[in-house]
Amino acid sequence: MKTHPITGAFGAEITDVDLGAGLDQTCADALRLALSEHLVLVFRDQFLSPEDQRALVRVFGEPFVNPYGPGPVEHPDMTLVIKEAHERTGVFGGGWHTDLSFLDHPPRGSVLCGVDIPPYGGDTMFASQQAAWDTLAPPMKEFLNGRRAAHVGKPYGIRWAPPVEEQAMKGSTKRGDPDADRERMHPIVLTHPVTGRKGLYVNPTYTCRIDGLSEDESRPILERLFAHSTLPEHSLRLRWTRGMVAVWDNYETQHYALNDYHGFRREMRRIAFQTDGLEAWTGSA
Repeated sequence: MKTHPITGAFGAEITDVDLGAGLDQTCADALRLALSEHLVLVFRDQFLSPEDQRALVRVFGEPFVNPYGPGPVEHPDMTLVIKEAHERTGVFGGGWHTDLSFLDHPPRGSVLCGVDIPPYGGDTMFASQQAAWDTLAPPMKEFLNGRRAAHVGKPYGIRWAPPVEEQAMKGSTKRGDPDADRERMHPIVLTHPVTGRKGLYVNPTYTCRIDGLSEDESRPILERLFAHSTLPEHSLRLRWTRGMVAVWDNYETQHYALNDYHGFRREMRRIAFQTDGLEAWTGSA
């Protein structure tokens, strides 16, 4: 197994490994360490079956069922992210976010497989929240240390629901859930339990205010953090090919699915995974 960094900040392409052949303990340990160090792992030309993908997920954690985008009855943990060629709506994941950060226990990460890829477009952007933290000014770090922020499920609730015509994957996602509007408080700064590196845990899709401040009082601070978190220096752009697999750390990165492939079909197969949850990431910041 060989590791090839993608950017100077984070991300790595992994070669000389067959994910569908079954991974021994040494290889599984190496992949977990690589994810801790690089946050996004990319594997080309793997063409995993659903069973292979689920086996890979179990290397990193337990399969997680997305309550707002479950898969078919026989595979509820396997979300099929599909946009048909004729659709002119938004795209699932089309905005900077960390998956489901508004839940009490957000998923730890995801394994995404490219099944049907347009000839161009449909890339995924990732942003390292560790790089974002490292480059914050010391006074801002001091202000954020020990604070929490409120997260709400804006696209899935009632208060902030987007117009129906802009909603992606209509019919296969749960919408209009009043519980999605309920605030969940999470630390603004997380500490990686393996590497000890710190990262921001706020995102523009789900984070609405800082604990102790109103939404209006929080807005200028959060908007500054959102812009800083996704600077080009903190980001990478992943161009998909059929059979490609990406694994990412959902606590230390944000991602953004680009919606620039109108007239072409795109199908991805995703399984999220869960580990110990945010409690293990709340070390001294």
